[in-house]
Amino acid sequence: MATAASIVAGLVAALHVWIAILEGLLWQRATRVFGIPRDQRDNPLLRAMLQNQGIYNAFLAAGLGWGLVHPEAAVGVQIQLFFLGCVAVAGVVGAVTASPRILLVQTVPALLGIGLRLAAGA
Repeated sequence: MATAASIVAGLVAALHVWIAILEGLLWQRATRVFGIPRDQRDNPLLRAMLQNQGIYNAFLAAGLGWGLVHPEAAVGVQIQLFFLGCVAVAGVVGAVTASPRILLVQTVPALLGIGLRLAAGA
């Protein structure tokens, strides 16, 4: 179970690295991915908002990565649980405010990771 939990946490981290890159660096592509109307792609406010969201997603990925490589396993597990919880909450907020699809993409994997981690004896 512990290995499966680490794999899921790593996949959630990788997802958030991709989202951070998409929002922070490839923001014009992000507008297509997130279904933002074509005429809004050059909107400077939209660009700033996406880049800001990208930073938050980078923090989530960094926290999960930190938890995965922490030299004290018990501390690493607690870090992973915290950041998986943050991802789950962010997914719920995103599902309510932006798209229900976010619940499946973000919240479900995070909850799976939490469940596996707890089943492994956290």
